[in-house]
Amino acid sequence: MRAEILSCMGGYPACYQRAYRCLGAAEEIAEDVRSIVISPQVEAKIAKRSKGILSREIKKTGEGAGQVKQRFLSAVTHRGLLAEFNTVDKLCKRVYELADSYGLAHVMLTHLLSGAVAAGHDAVACVSPMAPDRLEHLLLPGLSLAFVTSSPALPYEKRPYRRIRLDAMADAEAVRRNRARLRFSRKVSAALTEEAVDSLAQAKAMHDELEALYNPYVDFDRVGRMADQIAGEILKES
Repeated sequence: MRAEILSCMGGYPACYQRAYRCLGAAEEIAEDVRSIVISPQVEAKIAKRSKGILSREIKKTGEGAGQVKQRFLSAVTHRGLLAEFNTVDKLCKRVYELADSYGLAHVMLTHLLSGAVAAGHDAVACVSPMAPDRLEHLLLPGLSLAFVTSSPALPYEKRPYRRIRLDAMADAEAVRRNRARLRFSRKVSAALTEEAVDSLAQAKAMHDELEALYNPYVDFDRVGRMADQIAGEILKES
């Protein structure tokens, strides 16, 4: 079946390359937007608000610094942008929604993560799939407390414990002066992300054709046993 397998994979790598280019360009636009709306004054305002949240919600344990696990809670997939907010709701009863259109949440989450760990609490730091050096969500299961970023593209649709409008903390004068540019950037970024999703969907369709060819020859009982073994090792380590 070599010829059939090779034929159905034609163009497969190109789909991913196109998706990566589109997502990279979208993130560059997001960085440009952040540079417009964030100033030292904005950062100071967010830091002050974060300090208030820490003093109200997070008490010191007296047991040294907490541990941090890094995870992805969201992803760009062939079905679009997805976030596993159900995971948040299972681990944490109190959820702060950070309503954010400009990319300010990372600044607040950095302060909250630092403060929580310094107070002795373990944390799950969820980074952005578009920019893994930036925080997108923060979970503190030991406190049943979470902070999730909500955006027009990926809203948190449940009722939060608290809602913080980070857009209101942006540099108001810069937003007013660059309103048209920001609106245009949002449209272009959305179009680039949509193109990336379409490319991933094309790659998924090609993979499905490939899978249909080799699927009848897979020993799924053995695959299942291997999966159970690996899952057991992962759970034991965690």
